[in-house]
Amino acid sequence: MKVSIITVCYNSAAYIQDCINSVLEQDYPHIEYLIVDGGSEDGTVDLIRSYEQGIARWVSEPDEGIYDAMNKGIGMARGEIVGMLNADDIYAHSGVISRVVEAFRQQQVDTVFGDLVYFPHGQPQKVTRFFPGRGFHPRKLRQGIMPPHPTFFVRRQLYEQYGLFDTSYRICADFDLMVRLFHTHGVSYHYLPETLVKMRTGGASTRGLKSTRIINREMLQACRKHGISTNLLRIYSKYTTKIFQLIQQPAGSSPKS
Repeated sequence: MKVSIITVCYNSAAYIQDCINSVLEQDYPHIEYLIVDGGSEDGTVDLIRSYEQGIARWVSEPDEGIYDAMNKGIGMARGEIVGMLNADDIYAHSGVISRVVEAFRQQQVDTVFGDLVYFPHGQPQKVTRFFPGRGFHPRKLRQGIMPPHPTFFVRRQLYEQYGLFDTSYRICADFDLMVRLFHTHGVSYHYLPETLVKMRTGGASTRGLKSTRIINREMLQACRKHGISTNLLRIYSKYTTKIFQLIQQPAGSSPKS
């Protein structure tokens, strides 16, 4: 079972090496690693070139934003399973992809996801927030609650059947995708109870009050578009859950037998 891992980046020279290394250090042998760069001018392309031996294919060209780049990557992918790992994210351990493939094989599901932790720049062992996939159910989408997207692995055929990321969204095309998959089409899923990805704080979905307003309005838009009855008050209620995520600690990020 081949797994396509897609990294999208733009001017990411400060941290993309950590991301690339975390993919190349995976112990699963059948990985197709793809990088889609948006035309970086800060040395990112030179760093990518230095890893060409471990990268199946990469491109560097202007795009229309992160979700357009992700769609390009999906178009390049040939693996049965597709996962996204952004340039400021890293896999939590070298056995992540092996564990994900094992779950697909044993559970015979359409999607697999796990837990995510946030860490401050330069301190990957420090957890500032724990974002669990545990307890997700499609009915929680009406609150804007979804599995952590960087831990989300999907059978490539689902993109072919149900569509790619909707690039009209600035931040929440991943949420729109999950609404389509889980609510509209009822795809199956399995939660893997361990930390799969570590996310560096400061990305597009972790920046300030302005981003928070955009996120919540785009979530409301996606729900209404796909027939989920909700409102902004209900979506904002998810922040009570996020408060607990700040004090929760992950059970661990090492592989479990």
